Amino acid sequence: MYKKYIALVRGINVGKERRVEMKKLKEIFETLGCIHVSTYINSGNILFESKENPKNIRQKAEASLEKNLGFSIPTLIKTEQEIMQISDAIPKEWQNDTMQKSDVAFLFPEIDSEKTIEELPIKKEYIDIRYTKGAIYWNVDRKNYNKSHINKIISHDLYQFMTVRNVNTARFLAGNKK
Repeated sequence: MYKKYIALVRGINVGKERRVEMKKLKEIFETLGCIHVSTYINSGNILFESKENPKNIRQKAEASLEKNLGFSIPTLIKTEQEIMQISDAIPKEWQNDTMQKSDVAFLFPEIDSEKTIEELPIKKEYIDIRYTKGAIYWNVDRKNYNKSHINKIISHDLYQFMTVRNVNTARFLAGNKK
């Protein structure tokens, strides 16, 4: 039986290197036997259905991506239900606008723990950061963004085991258009 999944590919299209067309990602997932494959924005979000389990999809996807693109791309596979649960945990008033910035760090299984927050080099007095199974999500007033040190997570060892999307993307992937 087919199940709905979302693949979150990490670290593509953020600079001049590691450029990947969404059309190519779609084709690669189709060659893996996935159906109803579509992509959302240029940051590597693939919605699809598969009969495989998430672990098998991840292994096959990462191998196929490296073979077809020539470089390794960590790929996180979440079920539709997992994405919905993560999106539902985000307070409705958290937005990305001129006043606030809200993001979701989807966690690879290697670091999927509430303890991950404690290891990040952030200043909690300037940021509301929370954990739910599969993700860490945060909201910060834009005026306190630099004070929060949230941008320092990029250089932290744990960052390689997460892939960040803004709340608008997280909500869209869960089917919540707002």
